[in-house]
Amino acid sequence: MIPPTLQTDRLVLKPLSIEDAGALFHYRSDERVFQYQSWQPTESTEAEQFIQEFSQGEFGAAQTWYQMGLYLKQSQELIGDIGLHFLEEQSQCVEIGFTVAPEFQRRGYAHEAVRRILTFLFDTLEKHRVIASVDPRNIASIALLEKLGLRKEAHLRESLHCRGEWVDDVVFAIFQDEWIS
Repeated sequence: MIPPTLQTDRLVLKPLSIEDAGALFHYRSDERVFQYQSWQPTESTEAEQFIQEFSQGEFGAAQTWYQMGLYLKQSQELIGDIGLHFLEEQSQCVEIGFTVAPEFQRRGYAHEAVRRILTFLFDTLEKHRVIASVDPRNIASIALLEKLGLRKEAHLRESLHCRGEWVDDVVFAIFQDEWIS
């Protein structure tokens, strides 16, 4: 399947390119971003490897992550990324994750991007269920997921080992028939 290019009023969502490595490294290595995530690049070559691994493979292949960039429509500046985890073969379930550079947070970009991705997954790909895993300390992401209609399904205590500590994981989900695009 060919990866899509999706648009919103202010954003273009498309596959990352190797030219995005510097911008990706800039915000993904920021402690404000990393505090809730398991991957933090320590040098720009790691961002290049990340792009090659998660943006150059087959879009929609089972048991893979595919990373798309969030670009401002006017300037084409990379301001974040959204990951799609296509689960088991024949699965109609996708896991999503999203990151926005700190200087672009609290402007509605994540809401706009996640809403567009959910519409694509449900209306175009006809997926049955979308889930999101989030650190329970990430209040902004939880509020966003709830605003979009995802419900909390599980709170797994100390289920992930990240950044040298055991952390909790909260899982949110929504079904296709619950989604209002």
